[in-house]
Amino acid sequence: MPPKLLYEGIDFDFENPIFGIEDIREINPQRFEMEQLTGIVHVDNEKHGIVGFKDVTEDEFWVRGHMPDFPLMPGVILCECSAQLAGFYARKFKLLGGDFLGFGGMNDVRFRSPVFPNQRLVIMAQLARIRAGKRAEFNFQGLVNNSMVFSGQMIGVPIDKNQEVPS
Repeated sequence: MPPKLLYEGIDFDFENPIFGIEDIREINPQRFEMEQLTGIVHVDNEKHGIVGFKDVTEDEFWVRGHMPDFPLMPGVILCECSAQLAGFYARKFKLLGGDFLGFGGMNDVRFRSPVFPNQRLVIMAQLARIRAGKRAEFNFQGLVNNSMVFSGQMIGVPIDKNQEVPS
């Protein structure tokens, strides 16, 4: 059974997002085929939550090869969508510091239905726990046509651009 929705009963305005792609690019470093957000339609500063969306198109980099003649969105990309949404919130509202929010782990991820091109994926994330300067844990959910297609929890950790890259 899917978890209770993080946000319900709100009329999200997808045609006029609060933050569009250019606003997202000011905060998130991902570009080109790794940009996995189209817009952000709700910010809840009280409960530290956010709702965004990804308009999945036939031009996604994975369509040709995953799965040929039956293109379903890879689970790892669904998780990336959620991470980018949570990362936007954490960086925009300065929860952790660092230049980026990196994956620190994922828990209890469940995929309930496939996501295909020409669908709108609505993504919700809400802060569950934070350790100042160390990590932030977010619950996340994805919906297509008001039906939950995946859910779970992610751990985000701050990453600094100036840290030494292993050789």
